[in-house]
Amino acid sequence: MDALIVIFITGLIGLFTGLLKKPTLNLIITLCGLAVAFALQLNYGFYKSPFANYQVLEFNVPQLYFSLLAILFTAVIVVGGFGYFKRDASHTGDYYGLLLFSLCGAICLIGFTDLFMFFLGLEILSIPIYVMVGIKKQDVLSAEASIKYFFTGAFATAILLFGIALLYGATGSFNLNEIRTVIQSGEYHTSYLLIGMLFMLGAFLFKVGAVPFHFWGPDVYQGAPEIVTAFMATVVKLAALVAFYTLFNITFQELGYFWIGALYFAIALSLFLGYLGALKQTKFKRLLAYSSISNTGYALFALLSTSHSSLASLLIFLVGYGFSTIALLTISMAISNEDDEIAAFKGIGYKHPFIGFIMLISLLSLAGIPPLTGFFGKFSLLMNAYNNHLWLVILALISSAIGAFLYLRLIVLSLTKDESDKSIALNLWQYLVLSICAIGILGGGFILAI
Repeated sequence: MDALIVIFITGLIGLFTGLLKKPTLNLIITLCGLAVAFALQLNYGFYKSPFANYQVLEFNVPQLYFSLLAILFTAVIVVGGFGYFKRDASHTGDYYGLLLFSLCGAICLIGFTDLFMFFLGLEILSIPIYVMVGIKKQDVLSAEASIKYFFTGAFATAILLFGIALLYGATGSFNLNEIRTVIQSGEYHTSYLLIGMLFMLGAFLFKVGAVPFHFWGPDVYQGAPEIVTAFMATVVKLAALVAFYTLFNITFQELGYFWIGALYFAIALSLFLGYLGALKQTKFKRLLAYSSISNTGYALFALLSTSHSSLASLLIFLVGYGFSTIALLTISMAISNEDDEIAAFKGIGYKHPFIGFIMLISLLSLAGIPPLTGFFGKFSLLMNAYNNHLWLVILALISSAIGAFLYLRLIVLSLTKDESDKSIALNLWQYLVLSICAIGILGGGFILAI
């Protein structure tokens, strides 16, 4: 709770200091606030907090790791987006403030124990992103993406609220522990509860961008600035997946026989439709959006296992996926790919070997090639599901082959010699971001040893 308050106050301070039109000052304030929040979360439970009695937001060990990862992703994204946001010095504080407010919502989604806090977290997470997607005011695609994301998101929220209302009607409580106790006792209104769960399942599949509620992803990813796309693909997805796990694999675990069939369907379709849709794309962010759909399918394997190791597997997977995605979008910004064409990546490995190396390990990690973090994440997720869901694991392996072909095409393109005289230059902030991403991609597998 302390970290949440620090992040919120930092966002408020950033809004006011933004009036000074000093982007560097906004960056320093934002990073200091995130550093303090990270330290507070890292020491959660080791000191007496004035908000210790606030029980609707609590963190166990896995949730602490996820919240730390969300803060780390945000810090890296803030640094990587500095070159973009400082172009408009009068609004730099607004941009960073919105990102921090959205992070507050993400932390609420990670540690909620009550459906009130869950809904507040979801809205605090989503509303700033609706604005951030449309910050390119003169870009028609950005405005279209913002409107589409807002209306489809509002529709999903309405379905979610209806599901929560039915859940309350069936169990008489909003507290997760009480709901689980009622379910275990069998003293609930069956039809209300089951229908409510289906509504909530549909809303969650929309929030994480899984099939059949994936249709908003490609347009929104393409219309948003790269840095906002990176935040959506990492922090937003991380928070939604952890909340999904908390509700369905813990609270609704006793009713798994009812919802697991729909989850099978969503995973199987996501694994293939994402990669198959990505094969024909010519726009880079659209390709990442379709790739994200398939990667969401892999992440949802965590919900198929009730063992504690499933959360650790999800954490490793998100480390590899998150740092790879941030790295690729930072490279896209570095080469000034305003048209978002995949062809713009041709030959960058020759022109700038450091960029070529980072792009190589990022794509190989997304493909699940050892010994990169993406491999350990996918491997551990699939191993947890191997005994009870073998046929779905086989589908995932086939899907991985399609994904490997997709990423291999990008690797070949980046290493193809290009005779054009277009130069590529990285600033200090981009070097720092890509170096951090490289550490995460190469060393994330060590989480298994923790």
